[in-house]
Amino acid sequence: MNPDVVVIGGGPAGATVSTLLAQQGVRVQLFERERFPRFHIGESLIPETYWVLRRLDMLPKMQRSRFVKKYSVQFVNASGKLSAPFYFWDNKPHECSQTWQVVRSEFDQMMLEHAREHGVDVHEGVRVVDVLFEDDRAVGVRLREDGRDRDVRATVVVDASGQNGLLQHTFGLRVWDPVLNKGAIWTYWEGAYRDAGRDEGATMVLQTADRKGWFWYIPLHDNIVSVGVVAPYDSLFKGRGPYAQTYEEEVGRCPATKQRVAGAKRATGYFATKDYSYRSTQVAGHGWVLVGDAFAFLDPLYSSGVLLALRSGEMAADAIVEGLASGDTSASQLGTWGPCFNAGVDRMRRLVCEYYDGFSFGQFVRQYPHLRGTVTDLLIGDLFTTRVDQVWAPMESLYPPEKAPIPPWDAGIPATAAAHKINELVLPDGRKP
Repeated sequence: MNPDVVVIGGGPAGATVSTLLAQQGVRVQLFERERFPRFHIGESLIPETYWVLRRLDMLPKMQRSRFVKKYSVQFVNASGKLSAPFYFWDNKPHECSQTWQVVRSEFDQMMLEHAREHGVDVHEGVRVVDVLFEDDRAVGVRLREDGRDRDVRATVVVDASGQNGLLQHTFGLRVWDPVLNKGAIWTYWEGAYRDAGRDEGATMVLQTADRKGWFWYIPLHDNIVSVGVVAPYDSLFKGRGPYAQTYEEEVGRCPATKQRVAGAKRATGYFATKDYSYRSTQVAGHGWVLVGDAFAFLDPLYSSGVLLALRSGEMAADAIVEGLASGDTSASQLGTWGPCFNAGVDRMRRLVCEYYDGFSFGQFVRQYPHLRGTVTDLLIGDLFTTRVDQVWAPMESLYPPEKAPIPPWDAGIPATAAAHKINELVLPDGRKP
């Protein structure tokens, strides 16, 4: 029997949408090209992930896990000045204000196994090579397994294929962010410094001496710390040596990071990623929908990646269930959540851009103390409500006169292209989808 929904990809977004669909009686088949566990970056969760994890019934597993508990975030400026720990509980005294630093290979496998336990038909080591279309509608996928192809038909196809973005590439939907042209190099250290007690799991954000970039410092279990540098693409990769050399040079220029890894032993090689901020001009088409990194990826500054994966999966699942029940799996129905989600991503993007522009959040809070909680809500991931938009006008009041507005993510494309419809798209072989 054919499934109601096929999901491409078994990461957090794919596992979330699959589990929530299966919980509501939808027949789901999920195809993941790799075999879990597999390595992935993006280890720090922010508090608002709690609500999706609770709906998934994942909280008991998280609470029993070995993942380091995270209660706060702390900042170190370019001069080495350490801020007081920023405790989430102080803003929202609720269980959700304790979150986790996760090893993604373990977390992602937990999520995928959880989907299986809820009735999702999960297949690993199976590559989806194409999405099948009839007229303007997705009707299934073509799989490749053990060198042989076969087709699986479904009413809805969910693309959760991550940064590979199967449908995003097929239709040319990806738009690179005109501002956040960054890259990252990272590695893992055994025995690096970490605080004690409730500060042990704090995420550290350490600004580089030239103020162009920053280091993440994320304590994980088994005495491992993830330490990575993020900086403009050109300064990190153009005219520089091998990743190892560049990384060590950047550590040397950031005394706060150098001090924390002194005496530690590197536990892995070096990893790098480039040009990673992008978004799709569409969230859905007739019979298909994009979730997680297959739709968008934002700068990792405020650790929003897993939250955006979970929330997009949750929103898409609700739209699919409603569409299947009413017999409407059109682009407008499957993408009904897109405007709200895009607005949330825009809010986090603006905070990221403000940081890179050198905006002083400390000065802002001193000037507008009544908005401290609202800024905090944004930073912990409460992105999908207009209530938080009250911070923007006061923030702009502190801009220097010469400051130009932050360009929108789609600033580099004509408005007509950003708003194009599925019937204007063409498949690589010349067929209209």
